[in-house]
Amino acid sequence: MKKELLKKIILSECLFCFPFLLSAQLTYGTTGLLHMPSAEMQRDKTVMIGGNFLNKEITPPTWYYHTYNYFLNVTIFPWLEVAYTCTLFKAEALGLGPYGYSGFTNQDRYFSARMRVLKEGQFWKYMPAVVIGTSDPYTESGEGQISSVDGNGYFCRFYIAAMRHISVGSEEIGVHLSYLYNNRKDYKLNGFACGVTYNPSVKPQLRVIAEYDAKDFACGITYLLFNHLHAQVELQKMKYFTGGLTYKIYLK
Repeated sequence: MKKELLKKIILSECLFCFPFLLSAQLTYGTTGLLHMPSAEMQRDKTVMIGGNFLNKEITPPTWYYHTYNYFLNVTIFPWLEVAYTCTLFKAEALGLGPYGYSGFTNQDRYFSARMRVLKEGQFWKYMPAVVIGTSDPYTESGEGQISSVDGNGYFCRFYIAAMRHISVGSEEIGVHLSYLYNNRKDYKLNGFACGVTYNPSVKPQLRVIAEYDAKDFACGITYLLFNHLHAQVELQKMKYFTGGLTYKIYLK
């Protein structure tokens, strides 16, 4: 009897915790849905190390070819997350082909930061979680500026995101809304994004995602294996594959 009760307690804890551990965003190396930001946060002192294949349909126009990225992400406090992301350049795209270089020979580097302003249900039952954040906010190319019009701030974006979980019978659905902005000429963001997530109660390690990222529609799934290895697969514009792996380390 005691053994059965213990199993039920452990199972209920897993069902409660897993939905908050599944979200890692491919392009930016941060917590999010597929390509749009969300108001979810990793648990305190989580370190994420990951790498991804990026279809050219998901990247800024500078990448007219498929590429890869890798990142280091740390949740310093329960309300603050920072990341460092590198995206690979091909030598031919940089004009280095005539000098004997080929393939991936350089990379774009940038920081991201996310800060939680409100927890879900913090002051009243239906209050959504709210996060503000930015990726690649500053570039030294050109004259060096925030929210660069052009230059090296390829992944520049500023956003505010909200999230609320809704119970549907025995299941739970996450509803996500965000507003994104930047001032770039080649990859301008200035609009709303929305998404829906679903973690089946019988398989909480699995998450199904559908979103509109302010430019395109996308769908995908994520899976957390052994509580550490996070796999994500996405179809950008509902047909172009992007995917990657992230390893999570819990320091606390």
